[in-house]
Amino acid sequence: MNVFYIFWYIFQTWIAIYLALPLVFLLIYQFKKITHSQFDISKKPIVYKKDFDFAVIITVHKQTMLVPALLDSILKQQYEHYTIYVVADCCDGSSIPQQNENVIILQPQVDLNSKIKSIDYAIDHFRKQHDALVIFDPDNLVHPQFLYIVNQYFQKGYRAVQANLKPKNTDSVYARLDSIGDTFYNFTEREIRMELGLSSAIWGLGICIETILYKEIIYDNHLGGFDKRIQAYLAQKIPQLAFAKEAFVYDEKVSTGKALEKQRTRWIHAYFKYLKLSWKVFLHGIKKVNFNVIFFGFINLRPPFFILIFLVLISCVINYFIHMHLFITWMVIVLMFVVSFIIIVSMKSTDKRTARSIFFIPLLIFRQLSALTKIKKANKTFLKTENNKLVYIEDLLRNEPV
Repeated sequence: MNVFYIFWYIFQTWIAIYLALPLVFLLIYQFKKITHSQFDISKKPIVYKKDFDFAVIITVHKQTMLVPALLDSILKQQYEHYTIYVVADCCDGSSIPQQNENVIILQPQVDLNSKIKSIDYAIDHFRKQHDALVIFDPDNLVHPQFLYIVNQYFQKGYRAVQANLKPKNTDSVYARLDSIGDTFYNFTEREIRMELGLSSAIWGLGICIETILYKEIIYDNHLGGFDKRIQAYLAQKIPQLAFAKEAFVYDEKVSTGKALEKQRTRWIHAYFKYLKLSWKVFLHGIKKVNFNVIFFGFINLRPPFFILIFLVLISCVINYFIHMHLFITWMVIVLMFVVSFIIIVSMKSTDKRTARSIFFIPLLIFRQLSALTKIKKANKTFLKTENNKLVYIEDLLRNEPV
């Protein structure tokens, strides 16, 4: 067997594993459900008998319209030990109502134009030593029990906890397509990993980290993809990056094709920008013989799914002419992935319209291809997704499916 065939088989195996994993995860999840062996935070022993003090950081850039609704949802927490820091970057902080003495409005004198810099600015202006910090975007809303539940995880010894992201709006096809991706990744990269005792991937919001742990993270760039850097560090530093499926954060989904393109341009750029870092995590796991870190790095190396699909199509075409048995194998793998994807989204979506929007995925792929042509722009510009859905937490909980 020559070098080409060895490389060809390795390449296909690499791609096939990514496509097969959702079905494997789904089978594991169903087995744990049937055997009543699912993860339950209440069954974990208490390590710290204290209520953790949280610094809630809201990074605001230019637009302040949605901040009052987020502040309202945080101030209605069924938990007392927290202080809110609102960093008003490139906007008038005086327009944000200081609804409570626990709300501190910070107005940088120099424009930051960076979420990382805004977080650092908040930390530099902490009024006291906080045990942990929580990061939110201004378009988020927070469930009343959020901090109460997160505190339970910290009491049980977890040093970093990712919250469960749910859609704030599903009022357009693009919003539902955006939500489909969140639903799928929430299951495959967070919930099932928690069930297996592996580190969860994080979002760029709703992540709760020990303050002293966050301060150790060093950024070599302050423009985009900060969550990639955080999770790479945490995966190597702590035993497990937890996922709290009971702690809900509601995030605004994009409503137009152009907004989705801008969002995906930022995400695709972040993938390629931190690809080298993902390799370092993967190799570090091998060096330390740590499956958790190896798996974390391996998953982070996975290209965006629309690129993965393109690679699968290339493999199928080539195998059709040189290896018919491999072509048939690929057809089976693709079918397995499609079926598992549909089952996961249907199983985890609370809005039936979201599940039905699966048929519009080609539209999503088209927008992502368009976003791929614009990734150079993300290296020079702070690509911020515009949000304008003013909704209060009571309205959201009232209309949420039971």
